[in-house]
Amino acid sequence: MTELTPNTKIRTELEKFSQLVDIATHKQWASLTPGLSPISLALAYQDWLAHLITSPGYRLLRQYDAWQALHRANEKNLELSKRPWQSDESDSDMRFKDQTWAQWPYSLVKNNFKTTEQWWRQCAQIDGMHPHHQHVVNFFTRQIVDAMSPSNTAQTNPEVLRVGIESLGMSFAKGMQNYLQDHYQSLRQKTLSKDSTPLIPLPYQVGVDVAITPGKVIFKNELIELIQYAPSTGQVQAEPLIIVPSCIMKYYILDLSPHNSMVRYLVDQGFTVFMISWRNPDEHMRDVGLEDYLTQGVLEALAQIKTQTHTTHVHSMGYCLGGTFLSIAAAWLAKSSTSTYPTLASITLLAAQTDFTEPGELGVFIDEDQLKSLREEMNKTGYLSGRQMADSFRFLNARDLIWTHNVQRYLLGKDENGNDMMSWNADHTRLPERMHNEYLTHLFLHNALAEGQYRLQHTAVALLDIEAPMMVVSTVRDHVSPWRSVYKIHLLTDTDITFVLASGGHNAGIISEPGHPHRHYQIGHTSKDYGWTHADEWADSAPSVEGSWWLAWAEWLTQNSSHQVKARTPSTKHALCDAPGEYVMTRYAD
Repeated sequence: MTELTPNTKIRTELEKFSQLVDIATHKQWASLTPGLSPISLALAYQDWLAHLITSPGYRLLRQYDAWQALHRANEKNLELSKRPWQSDESDSDMRFKDQTWAQWPYSLVKNNFKTTEQWWRQCAQIDGMHPHHQHVVNFFTRQIVDAMSPSNTAQTNPEVLRVGIESLGMSFAKGMQNYLQDHYQSLRQKTLSKDSTPLIPLPYQVGVDVAITPGKVIFKNELIELIQYAPSTGQVQAEPLIIVPSCIMKYYILDLSPHNSMVRYLVDQGFTVFMISWRNPDEHMRDVGLEDYLTQGVLEALAQIKTQTHTTHVHSMGYCLGGTFLSIAAAWLAKSSTSTYPTLASITLLAAQTDFTEPGELGVFIDEDQLKSLREEMNKTGYLSGRQMADSFRFLNARDLIWTHNVQRYLLGKDENGNDMMSWNADHTRLPERMHNEYLTHLFLHNALAEGQYRLQHTAVALLDIEAPMMVVSTVRDHVSPWRSVYKIHLLTDTDITFVLASGGHNAGIISEPGHPHRHYQIGHTSKDYGWTHADEWADSAPSVEGSWWLAWAEWLTQNSSHQVKARTPSTKHALCDAPGEYVMTRYAD
């Protein structure tokens, strides 16, 4: 063995030291830019500034727009000042929904802000910029302007002042109490992450208040537990249904309280339901990759269902990232000749992207340098923490999840109406270092799945090979999987597709049980070889239906089933424990 020379040893130690210095420096800079790579942010604004400096005509146009906007605002302000006893027109913006915003002088404050907001958004748009840089500038311009809203401060928010006077100051006292309580809880969580003190209990206890649909864990490996739910009908459809939830969330969003549990609803409709419960990883799983999630997770679960139920055809459903996993597995199975796995009788994708060219606001966080920053961060722990993911999602919708939340809780002194969805949202999950890096690099950055470049077990997969009928569900206000991006599944497949556009957001639009008020959806069917219809044209022509899309889904699943058989109960021979199992119980302070 060749010994290292003194110079080589010095060079090796210096290289290690330089890496540590760079990582520490990058972390300090990233703390100033809400986790986003400061280099990515600087490059985006450098691109914007360079185009702004070299576009004198554009600057002149924006100056003219500013003068026009100021002139209109002054005219309106003068008009409102002459009739201060009259109210301005109501505003659809939820930040200014309270009627006191329509009264002078606060109507002036609101109108001036909205004029400034519109002007700044126009200034962020310059032709010629790199699309990703334009996306970043647009996003951060909106974040900065939202932070400057007069609704965010007590001095300029008339609703806060009115409620404070009406409550004789009790709303201010309650708001301060809420702030101190939340600050204490935050400090306590940071302390908990450093010792073994039990975590703060969730408002809705898993297995007691939520995730209580009866069932058994019938299989377990290092990555998943497979749950089979007990039937509630005497007859069931011959084809069981496997659900692949996203691994960035606990599966029981699909099995919340009995009244809004999708699992319970499906069981009551006569389906044998299987659920994958992903393990919440620790530092020892840092080398678990994306292919492991597909083979040890989705494919292994399918193999177990075939072995234990002796069925050759199954229905399948994937939610969010779980839907992306399912689409990859389905494309691979379409080319596989092995008899280990059952044939997919149908595929349902819920808020799941397969083409990542338009990933919505998440695209702000995806570029080469940002991924480098994430790799440096995850290299220290071996995983992406649940709190990091939660903070990123809150930042994507900062207006509602940060600013409006702060106004309601700290300025108006209102208590949060806790529910099972909020409790689930606080039950964070981690992602292994390797899997998260591969997921962002292959799918988001290189769009490998849509372009036929992704390989599973050395085989290139293409969604075009899928022949099973599909139901694809998206939601109107989805910040994670924008519906127009989800709609691109029509370009990638050549099979029968029923597309649903439901009201609500990424989670609330999916958990939309029958009887839920103010729910509606659009639905349309495209047969094999039908051709392409633009997303906007589809939305203009697809019929709208009041109520829950779950009803249409259950009917569609039934139509794609062959016949009914005697209800299947989980085998006592293979039962390892009762649902919800052990993996879903694992929680971490971070």
